[in-house]
Amino acid sequence: MRAILIANPKATSTSRRARDILMRAFTGDLDLVLAETGHRGHATELARQAAVNGYDVVIALGGDGTVNEAVNGLLADGPSPDLPALAVLPSGSANVFAKTLGLPADPIGATKSVLEALRAGRYRTVGLGTACHPGGAERYFTFSAGAGLDAEVVREVERRRAAGATAYTSLYVQTAIRHFFTGTDRRRPSLTLEQPGRPAKSGLFLAFISNTSPWTYMNRIPVNPSPRANFSRGLDVFGVRSLDVAPTLGAVAQMLTTRGRPLQGRHVVNVHDASQVTIHAERPIAFQLDGDYLGEQRSVTFRSVPKAVRIVI
Repeated sequence: MRAILIANPKATSTSRRARDILMRAFTGDLDLVLAETGHRGHATELARQAAVNGYDVVIALGGDGTVNEAVNGLLADGPSPDLPALAVLPSGSANVFAKTLGLPADPIGATKSVLEALRAGRYRTVGLGTACHPGGAERYFTFSAGAGLDAEVVREVERRRAAGATAYTSLYVQTAIRHFFTGTDRRRPSLTLEQPGRPAKSGLFLAFISNTSPWTYMNRIPVNPSPRANFSRGLDVFGVRSLDVAPTLGAVAQMLTTRGRPLQGRHVVNVHDASQVTIHAERPIAFQLDGDYLGEQRSVTFRSVPKAVRIVI
């Protein structure tokens, strides 16, 4: 079985020694080559070439950004049963997709699970989401997208990382708290949610578009605004119409509790199992996919893609 290991050498917990251990672990079962990423978008290029060259498996070693790029490379020409399967070895700061799949949080433990699945011929086909803004190309996301406050926080974290900060959970939490009180506009809601055949929902400050649940994690604590979202259904959306301190704290508290129902409240908007939704903004507003900042847009359409990619699991 031919496989390529796409490794991000800058992922938070990755080391050359860990990659060497992983290469040795796979050698007996796979005809494996190593390709290290050198720039943003490189994993997409490598995964796309692997699909063209007829590899059987693409293994992504890195964080959610590396996995997202690999998925977009594999699916550059759309889903197909003939595409390589994807294996995920978490080695970033969040690893939301890997955790949601049920993989161990460390790359060594995940390697063992992936090896067992490969030997047993065990795969799982999951649905994904796509996002597209006017004039832009359609891009896949694996677990979530966001518009508004959360995307602004991602933008600020990326700026701090570029200045040398390490992307631990504490960095996101500190940035979110500071930006909530001093950065984002909490007085003028900008977003309107549109869904074909349904009344528009306006006056939103932020929206999370989920392809699975949890939406993200605080270390090992799941953050779960749309608990019914899963890989076998359409997209779920959670939005809020108020960023006042009391309703915001109430929503965050509900997100951190274990439950099977969406968040409730007069300031909350929920959508479940949607094939398509569009977020319009009255002014350019921040968007993110899988924790990757996409810039400011006025409109983005999100679409569910069932059975998009085979996962080794």
